[in-house]
Amino acid sequence: MAITFHCQHCGKKIEAPDGSGGRWGRCPACNGKVYVPSLDEDVDDLRLAPLDEADEQKRRQMLAETFALTSQILQEKTVPIPDDQTPTQPDDSLVMPLPRMSDTELQEEIIGYLRMMADGDLEKAQLSSDIIVAHGRQAIAVLDRIALSQIPDKRLAAIPPHVMSALIRDLRTKIT
Repeated sequence: MAITFHCQHCGKKIEAPDGSGGRWGRCPACNGKVYVPSLDEDVDDLRLAPLDEADEQKRRQMLAETFALTSQILQEKTVPIPDDQTPTQPDDSLVMPLPRMSDTELQEEIIGYLRMMADGDLEKAQLSSDIIVAHGRQAIAVLDRIALSQIPDKRLAAIPPHVMSALIRDLRTKIT
């Protein structure tokens, strides 16, 4: 008794010898690679369950609502503040004052930041950048001294000059 099945590529009916079940072969019509089911396997075609029109309509409606809400959110530019309210400021008791750093400490922080950026350690560099930016003018003065130095710090000597100037320019932009 031959094994009868359909090619998954072209859909043609194929009859294979009994001993070929569980192996791979080629379809004689399209030459596609096909798996020959064994006689033990159930090869009956599965019939699709009918669509529930109510569920399908609900799904379409939800997709349309999601699209409309997303479009509306993307078109909003600012959140309107009612006239009777003022924007809330953070509670001063929750804000810790920033400790003052000496120029030497700030220079070490900036050199560490430049080294981390050159090495690609972006997460640590971001944390360091936040500390540097918080020191504003003092950080700019230290950064300018590093940029104008004829002999760079030995930790920065391996960074190519064009990369170094770009990193300094980027940090300066963040500060100002």
